[in-house]
Formats: sequence, C-alpha cells, structure tokens
Amino acid sequence: MIAEPLPAQFPNSVVRYFAATRPAFLSVTLAGCLIGLATAHGSGVPIDAAKAVLTVVFALVAHAGVNVVNDYYDALSGADAANDGRLFPFTGGSRFIQNGVIGPRETGLFGYALLLSVIPPGLWLAWHSAPGLLLIGLAGLGVGWAYSAPPLKLMCRGVGEFAIIAAWLLVAIGADFVQRGAFAWTPVLAGLPFALLVANILYINQFPDRVADAHAGKRTAVVRLGARRARWGYLAIVLIAYAWLAAVVFSGALPAWTATGLATLPISLGAARGLLANAERPGLLGAAIRQTILAANLHGLIMAAALVAS
Repeated sequence: MIAEPLPAQFPNSVVRYFAATRPAFLSVTLAGCLIGLATAHGSGVPIDAAKAVLTVVFALVAHAGVNVVNDYYDALSGADAANDGRLFPFTGGSRFIQNGVIGPRETGLFGYALLLSVIPPGLWLAWHSAPGLLLIGLAGLGVGWAYSAPPLKLMCRGVGEFAIIAAWLLVAIGADFVQRGAFAWTPVLAGLPFALLVANILYINQFPDRVADAHAGKRTAVVRLGARRARWGYLAIVLIAYAWLAAVVFSGALPAWTATGLATLPISLGAARGLLANAERPGLLGAAIRQTILAANLHGLIMAAALVAS
C-alpha cells in the first residue's frame, strides 16, 4: 500500500508541484505519442527528432495539466473529500488538496498554467508542420478540459469514457500529423484499440469511487448503471478494442506485425475477470486496476514497436 501525500514529505516546492501532476500515470500519453511517431515512420516519413521531442514533452505537460485541473474540480465538488472507498494511488484523486499539501486555489492556478503553457510550442509545431495541427491540439485540450470542468463536466454525464477515447486517439493522430504534415488514417486505425484500453483505466476506477461520485452528483457510467450492470461495460470495451485490431490487420489496413498488439489480450481479460468477480467489492479491485494500466501501456509500446518493425 502506497502512503498518501502529506505536507512534511514535500519541503521542496518544485518537487511538491511536480508530484501533484501524478507523473506515474503520464506513461499512457508517452505510449500514445510513440504510436503516432511510429505510424509516420512506418509510412516512410523521415522523423524530425526536435519536433518529436517537443511533441512528447508538451503532450505530457498537457496530460499533467488535465490531471491537476481534474483534482481541482473534484475538490470543489466534494467528490474526493467524501471518497472513503478510494484505492490510492489509483482512485480518489492525488489527495494533495484533501491532505493540505497544496491549497485548492494554488492547484487550480497550477493546472491552468500547465494547460496554457502548451500553446506556444503548439503554435511553433503547427508553423513547422501544417495549420491543421491547431485543430487537433485545440480539440485535445478542449476534451481534456471539458472532462472535469464546468459547464460540460463530461465525466459527470456518463460520457467520460468517450472523452478519454477521443483524447488519446488525438494524441496518436497529433504525433503523426506533426511529422507527416497532413492527416492520415493509419494513426486512427492503430490508435483506436489503445485509446479504448486507456478509457478502461478510467472506467474501472469508477467502481471504488462510485459511492462518493454519487454523493457529489457525478453521474458517471458506473453510477448510472450500478456496479452489477456496469461491470459488463469493461469487458465490452476490451472485446471491441482487440476485435478492431484483429479486423484491421486481417483486412490489410495495418501491417501484419501489428497483430502482436493482441498479446496483451490475456492481461485485459484477467482484469475483466477480476472486475466481474469484485465489482461490488471495490476494495478487492487493486489487482484488476494494475492489470488494466499494464495492458494499456504495454499494448501501446508493442504497437509502436510493431509499426516501426514493419
């Protein structure tokens, strides 16, 4: 069990604010960027190292900003404060506000500063690739902000998973676009299974948070459906993700090497089995949550490697 953050653990303000971004959970954005860079490379596009590094760094910064903004709005709603069933560090927020490490106002300012900081490098990348990158970047930032921020608060309306799918699909599309200078369908085809698996991370996290979310008025998919019915949604997302990959490989739309992305199916099915058994006992979901995170990250890395190898 990982201990929750306390003020005494962070005497250094730089370390404190860095830790508030939940850096351990940014790896899915790195994997999404690698898929996009790999689809461009696999299409014969020469990779510009400077643009690739800038893309990855500021995609991570944008994800960090979304994490912090989400903590801020969950603190305002009272959802995290009321969450006695959390499985830290996976659910219930970072606990930085609730444990007095950083104040709510400072958290909000920090989160929005991170989101705003990606605009200048985004403009530079658009200038050196194509103007269409502006639409992709704005869509990504907009979805990330709208996930938790009013008035949209997509996670509170039972459509948070769709926002996550869109956001991480845009990560792959954007990383490809920076190198290619144009839109292509390859990152969409290769990135969709990955984006679905990332969405399942947020989906399974709703089970330990269900009571607190309902108390705070967050009408997530799990709150709306109830644990017994909602657990099947996780399995459905898994099956759609891997069926999509199998179909596009079989049709020849992706190289045969990318079928190696199916190697993470047993991990995802293991997590689904754990959720089906323990959906109404969220305290026992730790292993399934870890498997879900592993499946998404490993799948992304395998897909990127396969696209390069092809």
